[in-house]
Amino acid sequence: MSEAQAVSSSPGIVRDLTAFQHNILVILSEEAMYGLAIKRQLEDYYGTEVNHGRLYPNLDNLVEMGLVEKSELDKRTNQYELTEEGHEAVLSRLDWVLSKFVTDEDRADSVRDLIDAQN
Repeated sequence: MSEAQAVSSSPGIVRDLTAFQHNILVILSEEAMYGLAIKRQLEDYYGTEVNHGRLYPNLDNLVEMGLVEKSELDKRTNQYELTEEGHEAVLSRLDWVLSKFVTDEDRADSVRDLIDAQN
């Protein structure tokens, strides 16, 4: 199946997302954005061009999964925003990553330092 494969809604939906889709959700965690702003942030992260043919089908799939809400800013521009389920998907992913990474107090301190640096 393609990167933009459909996934049935369930608590484990986050397991079925691609890394690219996870990255879109993380970007939208900051604030609602239009497609080209999402594209620019992905390009900054990947250090290479992100094709429209990759971005928009993935955004549409995230909308179909109920993780992202799509609204019209004007006749040519759509805005994308995380839903509550999308926020839960991001938190679920972070929980899983931390459950694997934080194996001792030193690693826990490293994570706390990262969080403190964000405040």
